[in-house]
Amino acid sequence: MEKIDIKSMEIDELTSFLETLGEPKFRAKQIFKWLHSGVTDFDKMSDIKISLREKLKELCYIADVEIIERYKSRLDETVKYLYKLYDGELIESVLMKYEHGYTVCISTQVGCRMGCSFCASGINGLKRNLTASEMLSQIMAAERDNDIRVSNVVMMGMGEPLDNFDNSVKFLKLVSNDNGMNIGLRHISLSTSGVVSGIKRLAEYNFPITLSISLHAPFNDIRSGMMKVNKKWNIEELLSACREYQSVTTRRISFEYALIEGVNDSAECARELARILKGIMCHVNLIPANPVKENTFKKPDKTKIIKFQKMLIDCGLNATVRRTLGSDIDASCGQLRSKFSKGGDTLC
Repeated sequence: MEKIDIKSMEIDELTSFLETLGEPKFRAKQIFKWLHSGVTDFDKMSDIKISLREKLKELCYIADVEIIERYKSRLDETVKYLYKLYDGELIESVLMKYEHGYTVCISTQVGCRMGCSFCASGINGLKRNLTASEMLSQIMAAERDNDIRVSNVVMMGMGEPLDNFDNSVKFLKLVSNDNGMNIGLRHISLSTSGVVSGIKRLAEYNFPITLSISLHAPFNDIRSGMMKVNKKWNIEELLSACREYQSVTTRRISFEYALIEGVNDSAECARELARILKGIMCHVNLIPANPVKENTFKKPDKTKIIKFQKMLIDCGLNATVRRTLGSDIDASCGQLRSKFSKGGDTLC
């Protein structure tokens, strides 16, 4: 019999499950609190009677991740993790320290099917979706390892969150539950490559999260060459969905734009980007391209980056250049997993 993923249960689901075992409703909240405090052993749930603990061990499992590689940047306090899951699959996560606290960038899938040319995550395609509990476990592992409390989460690691829609939504509900980790939804960002159907579904939940769109080009021909998703949902369809999403949530949208030398860094691109985003309450996050071995992309020089930013600002857009963290530790999505999977040298 396949065991139940108990940490992926919301409190009402846990209540119903325990009622089938003849247990009172109050047990659900007790067990939920244990699970979301990072406990990975039923025997450590000290206020749960032994007979119930034994029953839970028989029927359920508590998801966790194992740290395979841990590498701390010499440039800042960024920590990159390579985690192993129960089935041997590998995922990555990054812990970053800012003035406002700690942020964890989590993965939502093992690999990715989106096939963006500038990203190492999807080089070997999609292996499987992560469960909500496996997403939670990445945060809990970073907290345990550093004896800290994480205050912000970015769903921007390996995978496309809206391609794993149901588990991503369940994660958002669980991580923000005040009986659990209690990380406010306003402190969570979800990044998508532009899955229009998922953006429309997400709007129905009206979560006060920050939606981040990986745009990366203002013209369809350039974007389709960089991102396969644009061949299914082009820029016009994507921005229409963004406007619909914003009309429901009233939340500012963040547009991610990886600046790649000779590809999308021209003055023409800056002017067109400003034009297509006009009327959308947004922030443009300019990201100097991070080279990976699997492509020949290069980031523009600093002068060109600043010039591109200034053009956007002069056109009325809020635009900033992302501060680079962990550049000495392969901190971009998929790089550490790819190196480890190919039998490369360990990093620490």
